[in-house]
Amino acid sequence: MVNWNGNIVAEETVLSASNRGFLLGDAVFETCKVVNNKLLFFEDHYFRLMSSMRILRMRIPMQFTLEFLENEMLTLVNRLEKSDAYRVRITVYRNEGGLYLPKDNSISYIIQANPIENEGYFFNENSYEVDLYKDFFISKQLLSTIKTTNKMVHITGSVFAEENNLQNCLLLNNEKNVVEALNGNLFMLTGKKLVTPPVLDGCLNGVMRKQILALAKKMNEIEVTEESISAFELQKADELFITNVIGGIQPITKYRKKEFTTNFSKNLVEKLNELIEV
Repeated sequence: MVNWNGNIVAEETVLSASNRGFLLGDAVFETCKVVNNKLLFFEDHYFRLMSSMRILRMRIPMQFTLEFLENEMLTLVNRLEKSDAYRVRITVYRNEGGLYLPKDNSISYIIQANPIENEGYFFNENSYEVDLYKDFFISKQLLSTIKTTNKMVHITGSVFAEENNLQNCLLLNNEKNVVEALNGNLFMLTGKKLVTPPVLDGCLNGVMRKQILALAKKMNEIEVTEESISAFELQKADELFITNVIGGIQPITKYRKKEFTTNFSKNLVEKLNELIEV
């Protein structure tokens, strides 16, 4: 089941062959985590969604308040098989009509939800190897910082990772700086300095990225900064880790021949779970 414009319907009934999200990638989305009927960091998700719709010049309905969308998501969750945690995605797409130029800028939305195992954020101690993906690059522009349904760089990168027995890949922008991983933002710890690429480099303006920056700034002796990261700097780092709202923090254990410690990211996971009171 999905929530389609406020109606709980079967998933296979909602996609038209003329859907602009399907035909043209004319859609944006947010993926949220629900724990015990609470949407984590939902205010950040909501404002990023509103910003994304404005950037794409979509018409935002008057009823699209934070409270309205929260209720729409939880209404679906409460109709599904009982679970303590869910992955919930809302996709907003421009309505049918027109070619590249839409006939109008009105929108529809689909909300999907799936149960997930962990209420809190689990620290994964398994081996996690990454490498650079260099076939295609992230454009250094505003569109790269929001979640649109055009994710071909991430899709082809995921295929590359699977073909090469990697757990993930790191993506470069058109200036050859490292900007993010396939499924989240990148952080690099060197000594006492924690660095993540700035949004201006083209990385996703991640919700979990924001939480980690705030947590790290409260930690003694840690210098936190947003600055460009070159591929060469990765091999000088003590720790690398990836962040997203569903998984939390994923430590990278190996990049090429360099192996990394995970003590700092493990500490951050504990602080993150304290923040969400799980």
